Amino acid sequence: VQLVESGGGLVQPGWSLRLSCAASGFTFSRYAMSWYRQAPGKERELVAAISSAGGRTNYVDSVKGRFTISRDNAKNTVYLQMNSLKPEDMAVYYCNVKLAARDDYWGQGTQVTVSS
Repeated sequence: VQLVESGGGLVQPGWSLRLSCAASGFTFSRYAMSWYRQAPGKERELVAAISSAGGRTNYVDSVKGRFTISRDNAKNTVYLQMNSLKPEDMAVYYCNVKLAARDDYWGQGTQVTVSS
């Protein structure tokens, strides 16, 4: 299993970024996918998740209305569109898939920096 995130960077408050996570090594269309983030000194938190077919999504309250998770099962890729970014969104963002209860995979992470 391999998860490769991309799309992070340095942006100003209010700007947008789109993160991508390219997945391989498993049948992508069968599994829910998630984005997590971890800021310095804080625990990793679930940001957004999407069901295997993309019909169901959920978000942490702090990003509702600003972030959108989506997926393209033909491209084995999950996305996180982040709008109206705030300094408190600054973190390393990770892609995650759980193939089974104890079979959990993470990408290497992509840094998002929000600063004026």
